[in-house]
Amino acid sequence: MDDSNRIILLSALQHYAYCPRQFALIHIEQAWEDNRFTAEGNLLHKRVDAGVSEQRHNIRSERGVLLESRQYRIKGKMDLLEIEQGDPPRYFPVEYKRGKPKVEDWDRIQLCAQALCLEEMRNAIVDEGALWYWEVRRREHVAIDGALRQVTQESIAGAHKLLDSCKTPPPIADKRRCRACSLRNLCEPDLFRRDQTQAYIRKLFDA
Repeated sequence: MDDSNRIILLSALQHYAYCPRQFALIHIEQAWEDNRFTAEGNLLHKRVDAGVSEQRHNIRSERGVLLESRQYRIKGKMDLLEIEQGDPPRYFPVEYKRGKPKVEDWDRIQLCAQALCLEEMRNAIVDEGALWYWEVRRREHVAIDGALRQVTQESIAGAHKLLDSCKTPPPIADKRRCRACSLRNLCEPDLFRRDQTQAYIRKLFDA
């Protein structure tokens, strides 16, 4: 496939934001290993996707909505899209997550990317969405503002660049993220952090 036509899945952006090495292992090396967290997440999304579209007052809910952006070369499926009738209609994306709200933008980046797709496909402006967390059973409303759009666009560009390089980067410095990662056994982050081979080779050439 021509690199200029390569498409990145919306869910992959969360992988990249969480850990570029995790993203590369999954989407370059095609490595995957389930754990309890991924299994619970799969079950949650299966239940969400099994829901049917419905109309309540002036809001229509559509589930499993397919999304794509040619501008950003991303595509995927949205858990829930709420459409408030009006002129113009208001689009409100909702992404379901198994855990709890996070300080970091990992989940918000995926939601914002959904909004970017919606804006391109529906010729609309999406200024807000929500993340629904299974562990706390509530929504976290997310403003799709300039700051979030910028970090999302940077993540999309970074993911494309990494995918095009076909290279898996070293583990990130934050060891806490490795504990819940389903790829920890395949990644072997501690081993790679101790590996001084590349530094040794650089010293040889710099000498």
